Amino acid sequence: MKPIIQCLVILLLASSPCFSQQDETDSSKTLEEVIIKAYEQNRKLIEVAAPVSFIGQTQLKRFSNTSILPAVNITPGVRMEERSPGSYRLNIRGSSLRSPFGVRDVKIYLNEIPLTDPSGNTYLNQLSYYNFNSIEIIKGPASSLYGAGTGGAVLIHTLPDTWYKGVNIDYTIGSFNNHNINVNVKAGNDAHRNSINYSHQNSDGYRVQTNMRKDVATWESLLKVSDKQSLHAYMSYSDFYYQTPGGLTLAQYNANPRQARPPAGTQPGAVQNKAAIYQKIFIAGFSNEYQFNERWQNVTAVYGSYTDFTNPGIRVYEFRKEPHFGGRTVFTGKKQVGGTTIQLNAGIEAQKGFFNTKDFGNKAGVADSLQLDNNTNLWQYMIFAQADLKLPYGFIVTAGASFNKSSVEFINLLSRPSSTQKRSFENKLPAHFAILKKISNNISVYGSLAKGFSPPTVAEMLRSDGLFGTNLQPQDGTDYELGIRGSLIRGKLYFDINGFLFHLNNTIVQRIDSVGIFYYVNAGSTKQNGIEYYISYELAGHPEHFITSAKIWLSHALHDFHYKSFKQVNNDFSGKSLPGVPEHTIVSGFDITCKPGLYLNFTYNYTDPIYLNDANSDHASSFNLIGARLGYRKSFQKRINLEIFTGAENLTDTRYSLGNDINAAAGRYYNAAPGRNYYAGLGLQWIKN
Repeated sequence: MKPIIQCLVILLLASSPCFSQQDETDSSKTLEEVIIKAYEQNRKLIEVAAPVSFIGQTQLKRFSNTSILPAVNITPGVRMEERSPGSYRLNIRGSSLRSPFGVRDVKIYLNEIPLTDPSGNTYLNQLSYYNFNSIEIIKGPASSLYGAGTGGAVLIHTLPDTWYKGVNIDYTIGSFNNHNINVNVKAGNDAHRNSINYSHQNSDGYRVQTNMRKDVATWESLLKVSDKQSLHAYMSYSDFYYQTPGGLTLAQYNANPRQARPPAGTQPGAVQNKAAIYQKIFIAGFSNEYQFNERWQNVTAVYGSYTDFTNPGIRVYEFRKEPHFGGRTVFTGKKQVGGTTIQLNAGIEAQKGFFNTKDFGNKAGVADSLQLDNNTNLWQYMIFAQADLKLPYGFIVTAGASFNKSSVEFINLLSRPSSTQKRSFENKLPAHFAILKKISNNISVYGSLAKGFSPPTVAEMLRSDGLFGTNLQPQDGTDYELGIRGSLIRGKLYFDINGFLFHLNNTIVQRIDSVGIFYYVNAGSTKQNGIEYYISYELAGHPEHFITSAKIWLSHALHDFHYKSFKQVNNDFSGKSLPGVPEHTIVSGFDITCKPGLYLNFTYNYTDPIYLNDANSDHASSFNLIGARLGYRKSFQKRINLEIFTGAENLTDTRYSLGNDINAAAGRYYNAAPGRNYYAGLGLQWIKN
């Protein structure tokens, strides 16, 4: 280990990163100059009065080209976890309390359409790594424009800003028989873009019962009809299979972290019941952007989606059919009044779903007797408005609010006669107010107040044993934010620092009983306070030198999250730390690129101990991770670009658990993450003149 570090330090001091034929500018410049679309503002990040983080190609290409997870985890305050290969969970400032599986309480958009379904769930794993061109993450309540929710919002952009015709072929191979191949064909011109993409990935996984296979095919088209109108179409089909190993107790984790959950008494284990997910999703979306005149424009998007979900689990064998559709329209008006620019945004978003869920007993991986047959009818809509004032002397003021309403109807088809239960939720008009002051051309400070309202999702209201949670209430919270971002030393030093005070009421948390039944309760109130910052420094940036660029960077989140008031039966958890949230998370690294085409990315990650239950009686240990990627890029006659790379994750072979099962019965918290693992890849790009 010591010789490796010494070598990296020598490279760093020598002077800096390498030549790249692809469009990969230094990320600090990208972050300072990139146009942020969050809150419909379409401004540089330095003019956005909100805790928004941007992830571009520079961050995405630092790792193995198989998952966005490590790139997302560079963002302070954001934690993405993989409980088994391809099974993602996203935590923005502690929101994984509600996300034992999948993504909840975080609204996600794919271009202009909602990727989050009307039940409140998001199948983020329906996309491949190559479907992400850039990602914007809004931390904290974003209800003023993005609907009911307290965990934040994520905006995914799929098309690159610069267009070219050509073909990309990428292949990555790695430990545990991991193979990933992607083919992308781009046709047309800047006014009529067509992109067809196919991605295949398979892996045996680190643990027993973690095989996976994933196929994703997409077609995307952008047509500029005229100077006033453009049309955007997106279609995707994903076929995904992955096995689920289940959580381990501490004794099982220490004895053999790679094992799947073993049988316990009369209850079979993950292998015996062939626990796995079979997931097929089709989505089609269309949007129209129309410029009425120099002041007014409209963007309207509609979509339809169908999910076929099969889950032979340890306790039940579940089948779900989830068709849904929806749309969103936003009107934007701008006017100049003296030295003030006024922008108004207003619109409507609505979604409708017709779900059916059937649960059977699981007898050695075969569906047995029918236990549950439910139809779920879902309907939700939101009306929103926002005003932005760009005032003289560098002031920008933003104010917005939304009205949200949702209803859920459960029809129990198994009972005779069938029974129906309904619940509806109406928000408290969550508002967002922010003010920003540009201290100079390169530095701004901002403060904001945002309220959030988040009703329980369908998965939270419907217990895993089929009972309907009639007492579960929405959670609501208020977030106070103060931040500063910008650059110093002629743009070499970039910083983005923010602190927040977030008070949440009726916090929704998960429970798992002794026989593995999942259900949710309201956990009183919580206090979630923190400081988050990202700092980078450009050590060198001379295209004519041997080392063309070099940068070091640091991302740190300090989270002090506690239950303020939480009493359940005879247990009083008031004052206890929130489980699943480390106090300190640090990610740092440096990047070097050299004129011959060589580059090196080095990453270090530290995570504090994590409490695993509300009583804080059990915890997962802290861990340190080191990873690196070394590669070579070469361009031939500006038409063919070649990239070869290799890398490793968890170089010190640290044993740690990622994606812990919070408040799990019998102490089955642990999902062991891979030990030391390697990868190598090849990318070939042909550009047609």
